[in-house]
Parts: sequence; C-alpha cells; structure tokens
Amino acid sequence: MTAFDASSDGRNTIAADTSGRHAAAEAHRAGAGPRAHHRSAVLGWLLVPLSLLVGLICWQWLVTARNIPAFILPPPGRVATRFVAAVADGTWWANTSVTLIESLLGFALGFVVATVLGYLLAHLPLLERLVSPYIAASQALPIVAIAPILLLWLGFGLLPKVIVAAIVVFFPMLINTIGGLRRIDPSLREVALVYGASRWQMFRYVEVPLALPTILGGTRIGFTLAVTGATVAEFMGADRGLGLLLNVSKGLFDTPLLFVALLTLVTIAMLAYGFVALLERLVVRW
Repeated sequence: MTAFDASSDGRNTIAADTSGRHAAAEAHRAGAGPRAHHRSAVLGWLLVPLSLLVGLICWQWLVTARNIPAFILPPPGRVATRFVAAVADGTWWANTSVTLIESLLGFALGFVVATVLGYLLAHLPLLERLVSPYIAASQALPIVAIAPILLLWLGFGLLPKVIVAAIVVFFPMLINTIGGLRRIDPSLREVALVYGASRWQMFRYVEVPLALPTILGGTRIGFTLAVTGATVAEFMGADRGLGLLLNVSKGLFDTPLLFVALLTLVTIAMLAYGFVALLERLVVRW
C-alpha cells in the first residue's frame, strides 16, 4: 500500500466518522423537536391557571392589606358567592346567553361581509381605491355614537346589537383578509395557471390555504371585539344581556354582581380566543 492509499483510507475513515456524527446529531435534534414542542405546550397550558391563582392571591391581599370596603373592591370570595347566587336564581345565564347569541351572530355577519368584500378588494385595485377612503373614514366614528342611532332606527331588540357587533368586527377582518390574499406569492398563482387551474381551483387550493393563517389571526381578535360591541349596544338600551347587568349592578351599588358580569365577559373573550387558536393549530399544520 502506498502512502497515498493510506492517506486516502484515513480521509475516508474521518469522513465516514464525521458523517455518522452529523447523522446522529440530526436524529437527536429530530427527536428533541417534538419533545420540546410538547413541553412548551404543557407549560403554556399550566401558565394560565397559575397566573389566575397569582392574580386571585394578589387581589385578596390588596383588599385585606388596604382594608378596602366591599362596595369599592369586593374580595374574590364575595364575588364567588354572588356568582353562585346569580346562577341559582337564573340571572347569570339569562343575561349571558343573550350576549353570547348577539356576539356570535354579530361575528358571523361581520366575518362574512368582511371576507367577501376583502376578497373583491384584493383582486380589484380600482374598487379598492374607490371604497377604501369611505371604509377608513367610517372607523373615525366611535361605536358609542353609532349604537344609539341604530337603536333609535331598529328598536331595542336583537338586530341592532348584532349590527353593532358586526361593525366592530368588520374592519380588522377586512384588513386581515386583504393582507392574507396579497401576501400570496404571485409565482404560485402562475404555476397553478400553467397547470390549467380554474378560478374555483385557484380559490380552493391556492388562495384559501395560503391566506387562512392570516384570516384566522384576525378571527382571534374579531370575536373578542364582537363581545365588546354587543355589550356596548346593551349599555345603550336592552332588556337583557351582560351590558344591562353591568348597568343595573352599578345603579344598585351591587359591586360583587358588577365583577361577576365583568369576569364573565373576560372569560367569554378568553375562551373564544383559545378556541380559535386551537382551531388554527388544527387547520393550519404547515
């Protein structure tokens, strides 16, 4: 064996050893990735109850240490007792169910109108230049000024609350729809056209899957805004709803019931946000 052959065999051995180490490192990273993701998910779920527990402890400490009267800041135990009483006499569900229905219908209406109009504006620049100034100007109108007018025109039933919730949802959903469609790489559309994709196939297999993450991101915010819109409309005039419950409890100086209504609104918003986030994780897997 010549010196060249020996040197060549040595290099081959080193290369094989290096390749094996790289392969082992890749396998370790591939195995560690899912485990790290699982730990992160578990930690994320644990942080919610832990943060809630810390918040309750701080709340109780503040009331006790400062000796704050219950009509200003009731302790968590007093709020929990009032919540049980409101559930027992039917007050809580009678008002919560109305706000939920108004929020769901308002979100559905705002979502449909915003996504359809957003799709048209994303594909028709001339229409966007024509409509955009009016859409932007409409956002300068405070919802507390629009709600009384709608109640005056449409009465104090379900419809004006649904419309107010839809108005609040509309703009963020519209922006996210347009942004999601315009972020699609034009080359992907060109490839689909080369392969003979129809307008429907382009929409179903290219535009919807690629724009969906952005649209769902807007949906997470949209539903929480729908709850806010429905509550604001109930403030202006309603015979049931969490907005009415806030008004009544404020007038009666029933601060524990006021906190029950506020915490119910917060819980609805958090559950809606978590549901859409879970849906996004299940639907958008890439």
